[in-house]
Amino acid sequence: MQVKNLMSEELVTIDKDQNICDALRLMKKHKISRLPVTNQNENNEKELVGIIAEKDIATKLGSSKYGNLAPSHFHVSTVMVKDVITVEDDMDINKTAKMILEKNIGAVPVTSNGDLVGIITKSDFIDICKGKAYEKILVTEIMSSELISVSSQDRLVHARRVIMDSNIGRLLINENNELAGILTSKDIARALTSFRKHVPDKYKQAQIKNILVEEAMSPNVNRILSDASVSDVANAMLETGYNGYPIVNEEDQVIGIVTQSDLLGLIVDLELGG
Repeated sequence: MQVKNLMSEELVTIDKDQNICDALRLMKKHKISRLPVTNQNENNEKELVGIIAEKDIATKLGSSKYGNLAPSHFHVSTVMVKDVITVEDDMDINKTAKMILEKNIGAVPVTSNGDLVGIITKSDFIDICKGKAYEKILVTEIMSSELISVSSQDRLVHARRVIMDSNIGRLLINENNELAGILTSKDIARALTSFRKHVPDKYKQAQIKNILVEEAMSPNVNRILSDASVSDVANAMLETGYNGYPIVNEEDQVIGIVTQSDLLGLIVDLELGG
């Protein structure tokens, strides 16, 4: 199978000169977490110049390097990843899936003869996990038991740093050894955007350290029981758009987490030749 058989052709892009508020609005409207970035070249044609994700926005907005700069002054070109990895539409799906896992990226823009024609994400592969073979595999067989968490009373800038250092997209919120919520890159990006919009410049540097995780996290966490199948969690991801689920036992204790990367790794092993 080739990339063109699985990719999304309905492309949502953003111009490099728009700002990150525009980017977040587009992501929210279309329920996506990243956008290919384009530029109008001298022939008045759109060319791919980068890609921007919620995680990139969260990283930049929390950086002291950019001081008191308002979100409306953050051009997409400042935040985007410029060295964007692309694939041709006739590339083998197997190679593409392996590359996504090896590079730890969420999506790859697809080109054909130099033109941007689509995008392929981890989500595009998840539908494969609805097959019968995956109904026999328990989530506990593929979950990660290495849990990275923070407290609701931790500072948001600390949580941002943990996400960056661990190269993950979400953190579990642990209160007295119980799951109290979840914090994603999207939550951090939106919280920091709101902060930079509404707090006067002279107070930003001091007050950004006062934002707590509880102000940005989602307290109502969807869980998956440990006796659920891979097919069950795949269906849940497709229905909700969530990229990861905590796995709990019968006592509602978190024993692991399953992400789209875990599912893609299984698909590569079972379907795509390992």
